[in-house]
Amino acid sequence: MGEVVKIRLEFAMVVISSRMTKFHKYVFPTVWFGFLAIMFVAGLTSGAWRKSPLVFVIPAAMAVFGYVLFKKLLWVLADEVSDGGSFLVVRNRGEEVRVDLSNIMNVSASTNMNPPQVTLRLVRPSRLGSELVFSPVGKGFSLNPFRKNEIVEDLMVRVDKARRTPAH
Repeated sequence: MGEVVKIRLEFAMVVISSRMTKFHKYVFPTVWFGFLAIMFVAGLTSGAWRKSPLVFVIPAAMAVFGYVLFKKLLWVLADEVSDGGSFLVVRNRGEEVRVDLSNIMNVSASTNMNPPQVTLRLVRPSRLGSELVFSPVGKGFSLNPFRKNEIVEDLMVRVDKARRTPAH
């Protein structure tokens, strides 16, 4: 009788999220709030607060502004997204989920912001939620504000194809 041979295909997954994500999510806010804390302490210890209460109001307003901005734009970003061909692996804060391309309802890109963002809306929510946001790998500096990111464009085409192809 014939022998059953199991073949295991292994391939390298490609990271499609920016390497600067951890800087944007963790380092920059730490520097921002650290600078504001230094301003606050300097105003407090120098006695400047006696002359003008704005010494406290301005850092407090900047802290609130920074918190709202970081919460909306930076802290929603996944730590890392890897492309496995027919699926993506999304890692965020120690959790990892596998998302089949056929489970992605919509891919939207906001590339005219810093950092650029890609939002994946899922058909069936994952442990990380129904929307996964990441910053894509950039292709370098460009003066063209309308330039499209090739990784995002390719992902959009593959998601559309996966959604149209019936499951076996």
